Amino acid sequence: MNVAAVATITPRELLYGNLMDFAAADGNDHVFACMIASWQTGGGTMPARLGLPPAAFRRRVEHHFPGFPVETLQTRGNAMEEDRWDELDELLRLMLRDRAGESPSEVWMAQVVAAGCMGSEHLWQDLGLWSRPDLTELMRRNFPALAGRNVKDMKWKRFLYKQLCEAEGIYTCRAPSCEACSDYHACFGPED
Repeated sequence: MNVAAVATITPRELLYGNLMDFAAADGNDHVFACMIASWQTGGGTMPARLGLPPAAFRRRVEHHFPGFPVETLQTRGNAMEEDRWDELDELLRLMLRDRAGESPSEVWMAQVVAAGCMGSEHLWQDLGLWSRPDLTELMRRNFPALAGRNVKDMKWKRFLYKQLCEAEGIYTCRAPSCEACSDYHACFGPED
């Protein structure tokens, strides 16, 4: 390998590569490795262990990356706000209703995505993913019926909260349709 190429590898990319060397070939390996690598190198806004309890986090890493030394990962992250735990539970229930039912990883992913919704940036950024298409693929793989309802490619965090509001019969939008709304660009469009 070229020495110049090695020098340009970031700590995030290095940890991602180390994790993927142990990948179990589960559909969520890539996104989970991105999340861990970002979280461990200060990216995203995730709480400690990506919002999972210690034992669940360990099981998740062992499931996706068998043989990876979990103990080398630092416990770091933002504290979860206790006054938002009900909101977190509602988001979790929303996603679990529509999970694919193909992997135990879907339950963990729902917990992590719900924790990511507590951040203030775009959901893919809060999760520590490297692109919005990674989040779209995550949603389609783990929660296909829910993702299928996002027919106009609404930004994911806004979409999830809109789903919660509609489930409760709360319609806060004043416009007769999204297309007629003056804030259309805040809900749809690029997330760079």
